[in-house]
Amino acid sequence: MNRLIILLFFFFISIGSFAQLTEQQKLENRKEEINKEIAAFKALLKVENKKEKSVLSQIAEQNARIRLSEQLISTTAKQMRLLDDDIYLKQLEINKLNRELKILKEDYAKMIVKSYKSRNDQSRIMFVLSSQNFLQAYKRIQYMKQYASFRKMQGEEIVEKQQKLVDAKRKQQASKKSKEKALAQNLAEKKELESQKVEQEKLAKELQKNKKKYSAEIDKKVRERKEIDKKIKKLIADAIAAANKKNEKKTGVKSSGSSSKFDLTPEGKIVSDNFKSNKGKLPWPVEKGYIQLKYGNYQDPVHKNVTHLNSGIEIAALSGSSARAIFDGEVLQVQKINGDKKAIFIRHGDFITVYLNLETVSVSVGDKITIKQNLGKIMSDSSGKAILKFMVYQNSNTLNPEQWLSNK
Repeated sequence: MNRLIILLFFFFISIGSFAQLTEQQKLENRKEEINKEIAAFKALLKVENKKEKSVLSQIAEQNARIRLSEQLISTTAKQMRLLDDDIYLKQLEINKLNRELKILKEDYAKMIVKSYKSRNDQSRIMFVLSSQNFLQAYKRIQYMKQYASFRKMQGEEIVEKQQKLVDAKRKQQASKKSKEKALAQNLAEKKELESQKVEQEKLAKELQKNKKKYSAEIDKKVRERKEIDKKIKKLIADAIAAANKKNEKKTGVKSSGSSSKFDLTPEGKIVSDNFKSNKGKLPWPVEKGYIQLKYGNYQDPVHKNVTHLNSGIEIAALSGSSARAIFDGEVLQVQKINGDKKAIFIRHGDFITVYLNLETVSVSVGDKITIKQNLGKIMSDSSGKAILKFMVYQNSNTLNPEQWLSNK
C-alpha cells in the first residue's frame, strides 16, 4: 500500500514537471514575441527623423516601449517561479532516489556477505543432494538460479538508480543555471525600465508646458478617429446589406434584411468557422513592427482622468512596409478614408478584417485573397514611420485584434 502511495506521488510529480515544461515553452515563445517587437521598435528609432517627431509622438513611443518592458519583466518573473518549482521537484526526486539507492546497496551488501559464506560448491551440491525427492531437488536448483538472477537484477537496479540520480542532478543544475540567467535578464530589464520612466517624466513635463497646444492636437486626433470609426461602421453596414441582397438573388432564399449581420450560406459558415478556429494563431498584418497603440480605452496624455477609445490596434513599422492579409478571404471593399488614406476590407464568412492607412493598394473588390498576401504599401508620416491601423469585426461588432494574432 505504501509503495502504491509513493508511486502515485511521483507519478503526479512527473505530470507536474511535464506541465511546467509546456508552460516554460509558452513563456519562452511569449518572450520571443515581445523581443521581436522591441527589436522592431529599436530599428525604427535608428531611421526616424527625430526633428519631425512631436512630443505626442514621442510619448506614444515611450508608452509602447514601457509596456513592452513591463510585459518582458512579467514574463521573465513567471519563468523564474516555474524554475523554482522545477528545482524543488527535482530535489524531491533526488532525495527519493538517494533513499532507494541506500536501501538497495544495504540489501545487496547483505546478499553478497551471505553468498560469500555459502560460496563453497560442495555445500551447494549437498544442498541439492540432501533433497527428499526429485521434485524438491528440482525446486532447490531453480531457487539457486533465481537467487543468482535476483542478485544480477539488484546489481542492475543499483546501476539504473545511480544513473537516474545523475540525470536528476544534471537537470536540477540546468534549471538553476536557467534561473540565474533569467534573474540577470530580469534585473537588466528593470534597470532599462527605470531609465525609460525617467525619459517619460521629462516628456510629461514638456507636455505640461504647452498643455493648451497639445490638448488641441489630441482633440483633433480623437475627432479623426471617431469620424473614421463612424465611416467604417457605415461602410460595413452597407456591405453587409449588399451581400445579403446578392445572396438572396443567388439562392432565392429571402434575406433577413439586416445591415448588422451577414446571412451566411453553408459555404460561408465553413469559412467563418475556419477563421474562428484559428483565433490566436493568425500572422501579423505586417512582417515586422510593434503595437504603438492597443485596442480599447487609453488614457489622454494631458488629462489623466480622460480616456479615449481605439477600435483597433496601431502597428508601427519601417517606412516602405506593406500590409498583408492575416487569412484567406475575399475583398469586400476598397475605400478612401480621411483624405488620401486607403482602407481594404476583407471578408472571412461573417468576420471582416480592415487594413487602414494605406498609400497604395494591390487588390480589387471581389479578389480572392490568400494568407500573407501583399495588400498594399502603408503610408509613412514625416518622421519616416509607417503606421497601420488594423481592425477585426464580426458582422458589425469590433473585436480585439491582438487576441487573433500569434507570434510573428
